[in-house]
Amino acid sequence: MPTSKIVGNQPIVPAPRNSEHFRLALSSTPANSVIALFGDINELPTLVAEASKWRKRLIIHFDLCDGLGKDRAGLKLVAKLGVTAVVTTKAQLVRLAQEEGILVIQRLFLVDSESLRTGLNLLKHTRPDMLEVLPAVVPAPIIANLLTQTRLPVMAGGLLSTRDEVLRVLKSGVTAVSTSRPELWSINEV
Repeated sequence: MPTSKIVGNQPIVPAPRNSEHFRLALSSTPANSVIALFGDINELPTLVAEASKWRKRLIIHFDLCDGLGKDRAGLKLVAKLGVTAVVTTKAQLVRLAQEEGILVIQRLFLVDSESLRTGLNLLKHTRPDMLEVLPAVVPAPIIANLLTQTRLPVMAGGLLSTRDEVLRVLKSGVTAVSTSRPELWSINEV
């Protein structure tokens, strides 16, 4: 099942924004996967090797990785390097990534009813392996609606600052929570 391949059995997914935090996420968290929210084409081989050394799956935010063409060639390189999954907001990249055998997390920013409606319509056509909603503090009924209408596993990320917020979001029905805050990476009550 793609969800277990993406996040494993740990619902907190570290999303470091720099190499220092990346190394911290690899070495000191129980997470099965790490989402790199930084980097460039030259760093990718090192990121893959470091994640592999720690037996973690590397997920990259494809849209934030400098130097990669946002096209099939860029995705072929990512697949060849051994990246497990990509995060993207771009609908056209979802299909291309899946054709290259890469798992895809499609990121949706839910700021109002219209963005929810547009996002749901988009997901009918893209069918990613997982959906990530931002901000994570989206009300539980919206999460329930997404789960019902898309039948996709949902990860929530963004605007989380406390342990209680993370636990509350996890209780809303999401599969996982992504966060760039190191102090939230090792919450063990989940």
